[in-house]
Amino acid sequence: MECLSDKYVLIPFCPEEAGGLPTPRIPAEILNGRVITKDGRDVTENYQRGALAALEKAESEGITLAILKSKSPSCGSSGVYDGTFSHTLRAGRGVTAQLFFEKGIAVISEEEIGKNLL
Repeated sequence: MECLSDKYVLIPFCPEEAGGLPTPRIPAEILNGRVITKDGRDVTENYQRGALAALEKAESEGITLAILKSKSPSCGSSGVYDGTFSHTLRAGRGVTAQLFFEKGIAVISEEEIGKNLL
């Protein structure tokens, strides 16, 4: 069976950790342009800081394609949860995915690996 690392250099990176958030962490969703945790804390600055760190890493490594976690408020590339914590998806991108899009770095989700890379 072919493995992604057989064809590509993989560089693991978590923007949320880089932004100062712990693992595990309280779930967060985007609501009205802000990233809010399920217990009501605004962690937008952590997500923005993490996105900038991810961009810096991507640029320093010459990354042209990022595989990001689907539906994440940081990494969601084609849909994110709507901020109600009801598992309702809406169109949109997470903070890091949006920044990568703006800077011309292609983004796919882990769900798209098989059809796009292997």
